[in-house]
Amino acid sequence: MTETIYRELQERLDLYSMGFPKAASGIEIKILKYLFTEKEAVLFMALSPALETPEAVSERIGKPLDVTAEKLDAMAEKGLLFRLKKDGICKYGAIPFVHGLFEFQVKNLKPDFAKMVGEYFDEAFDQSMIESAKHFLRVIPVNKSINSTRHVASYEDAVQILSSKDRIVIADCICRKRTDVIDQGCGKHLEACFMFGSMGQYYLDKNMGREISLNEAVDILKRCREDGLITQPATSQNPTGMCNCCGDCCGVLGAINKHPNPASIVFSNHIVSIANQDCTGCELCLERCQMDALSMNEEGLIHVSLNRCIGCGLCVTACPVDTLELIAKPGTQHLTPPASTGEQMMEMARSRGII
Repeated sequence: MTETIYRELQERLDLYSMGFPKAASGIEIKILKYLFTEKEAVLFMALSPALETPEAVSERIGKPLDVTAEKLDAMAEKGLLFRLKKDGICKYGAIPFVHGLFEFQVKNLKPDFAKMVGEYFDEAFDQSMIESAKHFLRVIPVNKSINSTRHVASYEDAVQILSSKDRIVIADCICRKRTDVIDQGCGKHLEACFMFGSMGQYYLDKNMGREISLNEAVDILKRCREDGLITQPATSQNPTGMCNCCGDCCGVLGAINKHPNPASIVFSNHIVSIANQDCTGCELCLERCQMDALSMNEEGLIHVSLNRCIGCGLCVTACPVDTLELIAKPGTQHLTPPASTGEQMMEMARSRGII
């Protein structure tokens, strides 16, 4: 039964979010065995992402309520299920590998698990991230990189996204934490991922983050920009999370960077343009670019490879002579994110042929 249940679990997880594909080495089964006991795998398989009370689960699987409730809560505490607490009632649901099982290990991340995840990314999951990147996260620009006279939609303004949230929770970046515990960290700040709404509450309940004020959130956002991190909210107009990522550690950015044409696979409405010929050849912008989209030409002036630019604007803020500017993509290329997380997940499922 052991191998069968873990293979069935892998196949189930492959239906969620960006998927959880098989790897030739079988490393994905090692990851599942690390996370789940056989009994936990069986209970996970009995659930779906639709939130349910212990009573509903107990009745469906034919197990005593007290035993079922205890197991569900224990799995939520281990980061194996999502749990929503509201008005004294707990509901539980199955979660994807990303965002879910992987991220929810942030406070208990061990080197052996971190190494397994890195191997899995390289062997199999990078391709899943490339195929679903546009539907999972979107790149929004540094505010200072955009001409102040141009209107920017609220869902593309990080400060406005933060301002719209009743609760803001800050957590460590799981990607930088993963590289940090295996002594491959980049040294940038760990506390850089924002969670909102019910996801933020779950992070608080599990002590995976702390609630902060809007003012502190804006200060953290500024620090992330100074660190050269790319702001990536979920691909929804009402995101439940917003990451600040680096190409050195971020799984999604790392996978995108391996693609020959990153601009074609990201959700972004901006691109860098050369505004003047005043470039001094200082190369400060090259240090800020996460996608190797910038280079120096034979004359020692900056050159932009548009097929690699993902429109974050970090290079623009580094230029001392305003040679670079961030411009909106033409109307025909403009993308509008889904209105809600539910619609985002449906679009991702359609893009993967799941529905």
